[in-house]
Amino acid sequence: MNNKRQWLIDLRNKNNLKQADIANAVGISGQQYSAIERGFRNPSTSVAKRIAAFLGFPWTLFYEDISE
Repeated sequence: MNNKRQWLIDLRNKNNLKQADIANAVGISGQQYSAIERGFRNPSTSVAKRIAAFLGFPWTLFYEDISE
């Protein structure tokens, strides 16, 4: 299921953030955030909402099929 979330990586980079910055801000481990960003795991609804609120996008984006 390697479905890399390039949109999430781009959004993080645009905000000059590291994976650890987001992980710490939303209360998850860096490993967990990395796995979410690389598409190896889907975030729970509560984690998706926290990441989305922190970065400013609709949390449902995690569950949409986005192809580039």
